[in-house]
Amino acid sequence: MSSKPKKKVIKKPAKESVYKVGVIGLGNMGRGIAKNLIKAGNEVFVWDISEEARKPYARKATIAEPHEMAGKCQMVIFVVPGSPEIDAMLKGKNSMLAKPKRGLVLYDFTTSDPVYTKKLAKRAAKKGVTYMDAGMTGGGAQGADEGTMTLMIGGDTKVFKRTAPMLAPVAKKLIHLGASGTGHTMKVVHNMITHTNFFALSEAAHLGRRAGIKLEDLIEVFNNGNARSFISERRFPDHIISETWDGRSRVYNLNKDVGMAIALADKLGATVNIGRDTYAYIQEAVRQGRSEEDFTRLYPDLEKLDKKKKAKKKTKKKK
Repeated sequence: MSSKPKKKVIKKPAKESVYKVGVIGLGNMGRGIAKNLIKAGNEVFVWDISEEARKPYARKATIAEPHEMAGKCQMVIFVVPGSPEIDAMLKGKNSMLAKPKRGLVLYDFTTSDPVYTKKLAKRAAKKGVTYMDAGMTGGGAQGADEGTMTLMIGGDTKVFKRTAPMLAPVAKKLIHLGASGTGHTMKVVHNMITHTNFFALSEAAHLGRRAGIKLEDLIEVFNNGNARSFISERRFPDHIISETWDGRSRVYNLNKDVGMAIALADKLGATVNIGRDTYAYIQEAVRQGRSEEDFTRLYPDLEKLDKKKKAKKKTKKKK
């Protein structure tokens, strides 16, 4: 009788040790990550290009520039917009790779192109630094704040096991997927599903409302049936039905995420027609100058976005 392969999943340990950990980027996600690392009793170093973002940590943590962190920390977590920002920190005489602490591990929590990620990992390796990619999921900014995220991790297996206790305060589950780039590949695929689900659910909700069913009732049924998802359980009740429109993720992020998934599909020759439809909705919103809006605000205007998307397709066909 053959035994089943063991899942590479590490749950949060019961007891956490004290580590020297750095967090670069104190935005929606970074704030929660830094807070939970501090709460766990770690010696935490923080940095953000915004002085206002750094101010609350003056007494709770050590404010240090990236190159200073690299010389003092065992692990540094990047929670910045993407690979270009990290790339800039790994270049030059005063970079994080100039005089890194022995055994330094860099964790890239961004949503980034896996090809770019692999290039950064190779550059770091030449300086004796391990570069790990970790896609985040599980509740967005709220999950980061509560320390309940799931991390999809790519990179060296031994380093993953060694750093798992350091990551315990920020995530309830760590899943190691394989070599460098696999964490970010998984995140790109995952986000395409999440964003597509938002538009699919929004479309169904508009259909139900046209038929005379209240949005609140539609969502209640979805959540008690097979159509439930994070979008129906959290996004609609907390940010759309409540009309707070504060999902804490910009249209810009959706455009970036699905755009990377489409690019990856084109490179691999994969069919992602439904993903392309999702991308068309997002692209229409971007064309309307809505990149900086919270993505939940797209729900009320979904039918308008669809009409303009169709009109654009007809114009292209005529040409």
